[in-house]
Amino acid sequence: MKQLNDVVKRVSSSMDKLAGLCIFAVMLLIVANIILRTVFNQPILGTYELVGFLTAMGVALALAHCAFQEGHIAVGIIMERFPQKIRALMAVLVNFTSLILWAAAVWSLGKFGHAMKMKGLVSPSAEIPVYPFIYLVAFGLMGLCLVLVLKLLVSCREVLGNDKAKKVAG
Repeated sequence: MKQLNDVVKRVSSSMDKLAGLCIFAVMLLIVANIILRTVFNQPILGTYELVGFLTAMGVALALAHCAFQEGHIAVGIIMERFPQKIRALMAVLVNFTSLILWAAAVWSLGKFGHAMKMKGLVSPSAEIPVYPFIYLVAFGLMGLCLVLVLKLLVSCREVLGNDKAKKVAG
């Protein structure tokens, strides 16, 4: 389990660094566009589209690291009132449901990206192919699924560990 945890940590951290580069690229693009528009009256073609693509990639790539670090909002006040067994079972249910949801999103994005590739869809003004960005968002969500698999295994182990501990004690 430790090896899987280390792999997931490295993957999510690498994806988070790529997300940071995407957000940094957004900043550079916006600043460059403002300067070029103001000084030379020559804006960068497709800035709006590129900012949208890069932001979507940045968010999708950062999700896995956020989930690994448990940086998301949780309903701790309510869950703290339940016994450990109920909390562990709820963790299994939430992680399993989340994994199914995000895996379906990855699958749908993969199909959508392939359809856009076959149609040759490009962005309106810069005429940049759309499908690579769709695939990269799906890749980011795949990283989130990897984190959810790890969390599901940990929560299942916790539920089973509690049962084994009771059998040994009883």
